[in-house]
Amino acid sequence: MARDVNDQLTKYLTDAHSIEEQALQQLRRAPAIAGDPAIAKAFEDHRAETQMHERTVRELLHARGATPNVVKDVAMRAGGVGFLLFARLQPDSTGKLLAHAHSYEALEFAAYELLARAADLVSDESVAEAARRIAGQEHAMQERLAGLFDAAVDASLRELDDDARRGRILKYLSDAHAIEAQAIQLLERGPKLADDERLAQAYEEHLAETRDQQELVEARLHELGGRTNALKDAALRLGALNWGLFFAAHPDTPGKLAAFAYAFEHLEIAAYELLKRTAARAGDEQTVGVAETILEQERAAASRIELLFDRAAAASLEAVGAR
Repeated sequence: MARDVNDQLTKYLTDAHSIEEQALQQLRRAPAIAGDPAIAKAFEDHRAETQMHERTVRELLHARGATPNVVKDVAMRAGGVGFLLFARLQPDSTGKLLAHAHSYEALEFAAYELLARAADLVSDESVAEAARRIAGQEHAMQERLAGLFDAAVDASLRELDDDARRGRILKYLSDAHAIEAQAIQLLERGPKLADDERLAQAYEEHLAETRDQQELVEARLHELGGRTNALKDAALRLGALNWGLFFAAHPDTPGKLAAFAYAFEHLEIAAYELLKRTAARAGDEQTVGVAETILEQERAAASRIELLFDRAAAASLEAVGAR
């Protein structure tokens, strides 16, 4: 048993190292496209922390006689570059960048929380302590980014006239509809992949909420004379399907799925925070109300998943035979 859990713990450490490699790739370039000095400084400050995180994880691997997974690290670095290029090409690059970073910090927080729980099972105090310390720093960075939503909206709207600002609301609503389409696709598969009754129930409950959220967004979009983007919806649904296949291909699916679902909730939270602030600046109180209603549900869903991290970690270890 101990050998199996230790092997899985080493694998989790290589996963964490790859996540840090992607984070570093993004943090080296993000300040240049942040569009706001406070946001740029937050990224610059966190880069130093992230360098320490990468070094800590690498040292923990070496202490176990292991090394980082070079192929996985290279792939994750490439993914980081790809997203930054995507953000740079968006008309609201500051908002897209901040939303992604907010979600990525949530992913890192979840990954280290799950790592700490695996370390507890084999009484590896050095890994458990490091994982909880890093998780705390990732959560603090996420909170700093959440405090910059207003700055992101100001930067995105700075050079737009009133008509263009109203157009930005339509774009955010269309984006939100596509994000909900991706969430529905993922949550439909989630219960079958959870390997835990309470996790499955959490995904099922939020699936019903998510369908209602998409209807709210679509109704508001139509009221404003806009329409959904079928191509964008289809692309994001395909992305969710690919993620579902990815989870199904990994034996430690419950933990990876919980971490990703938690991060996705924070991507949605960021998207609706940006929509709410953009609508408020245009005096669109009805859209503000829609965003606030959905935000309350997304935050509650994220909290439910976080409370189930213990079960997700246990289900993952059981799935790989590390009992």
